[in-house]
Amino acid sequence: MGSVGFASYIPLVLLIVLFFLRVPIAFSLFISSIYYFAFINTAMPVHLALQNVVNSLQAFTLLAVPFFIMVGVVMNYSGISKRLMNFADLLVGHMHGGLGQVNVVLSTLMGGVSGSANADAAMNCKIVVPEMEKRGYDKGFCAAVTASSSIIPSIIPPGIVLIVYCMVARVSVGRLFLAGYIPGFLLCVGQMVTVTLLSRKRGYGRTREKRATFLEILKGTGDAALALFMPLGFLMGIRLGVFTPTEGGAIAVFYCFIVGAFVYRELKPKDIIPIFRETFSSTAEVLFIVIAANLFGYYMTWERIPDALSTVILQFTGNKYVFLFAVNILLFIMGMFMEAAPVIIILIPLLALPCQAMGINMVHFGIVVVINLQIGGVTPPFGSMMFIVCQMLDLPIDKFIKSNIPFLASVIIVLLIITYIPALVLFLPNLFMP
Repeated sequence: MGSVGFASYIPLVLLIVLFFLRVPIAFSLFISSIYYFAFINTAMPVHLALQNVVNSLQAFTLLAVPFFIMVGVVMNYSGISKRLMNFADLLVGHMHGGLGQVNVVLSTLMGGVSGSANADAAMNCKIVVPEMEKRGYDKGFCAAVTASSSIIPSIIPPGIVLIVYCMVARVSVGRLFLAGYIPGFLLCVGQMVTVTLLSRKRGYGRTREKRATFLEILKGTGDAALALFMPLGFLMGIRLGVFTPTEGGAIAVFYCFIVGAFVYRELKPKDIIPIFRETFSSTAEVLFIVIAANLFGYYMTWERIPDALSTVILQFTGNKYVFLFAVNILLFIMGMFMEAAPVIIILIPLLALPCQAMGINMVHFGIVVVINLQIGGVTPPFGSMMFIVCQMLDLPIDKFIKSNIPFLASVIIVLLIITYIPALVLFLPNLFMP
């Protein structure tokens, strides 16, 4: 092992410089790491460092990533999204800002299906927003509710970012998945309250004149039953030990194909190639970031930078509440500039030791981390969901930022609640997987 000195920080400085030069994050991580093993730590040949990192990709947990990415892609071709939207309208269409409420609830229902914030934002721009604009909703409001509600699918299983966190922090996938449900529900409620308050002020109407009857909801549940069953079946399968989360991902892909092709009959043979093309492209992007970030993490471990940072943090404060507040600020800032997955891979090894020393549960910490980093997706300068909705809706970013302030405040309030009331996060994991 090395010792932390000036030379040890050169890759960190190089990473920051490359990042501000707009070099893609995966290449920035890769170049910084290669520089370290080529010119600073000559005791470890570059090819051996790369071999160790590539071997880490053989982890069984990582197989879940392409499976759940494919689930989200197949869902868009199979008719599942449309049926979930109709079901959401039955539940909340009678409320103020009916289509805004549908937008939020649809994102929540999609959490158990797609697990991708970007996919959800793009989907709602195509499905819900056109109808919202026809009914007189302001485009900025449409973009804000679409982007902010797309945070929810990353928290409700099977979020891709949750799987990445499990891999890095080495926590139970089942416990972390269970931990996401209550925070996801709280985010949904917070967004719905915000939609209600803004809709009353702006006069946005309902999609239904009155609340749906029990029989209407029952019929709608039947129409959407196969779509709604997947997250429930996935959770129960893990809980009963029928399959692992990775195996569950493969089963979910098969399930979506069967439902889309033979039940809803909307999935056609011509859709197969586009589905695989989108899946391969997204998977390659995620795994390349994982490889580069793992290599960078290998450098930090070799130089014992996590140990040094842990010592500094514990000297600064031993109070876990102050620590969590400081970490939230750090994550919020980093989330504004970087995607969630590389931040997790870089930071969690650094923060794990201080968390454990202060008695912070790593499952609770994981939910805090993921929500915080997803907030970065709706904030400038590089928020991915922000860019997606602004591009698809042809909306200036400055108008989006102004419209999104109430929704951003709602998400931050929920984040603070779950940060300082860990029992809300750990209730289901402790109940079902003690």
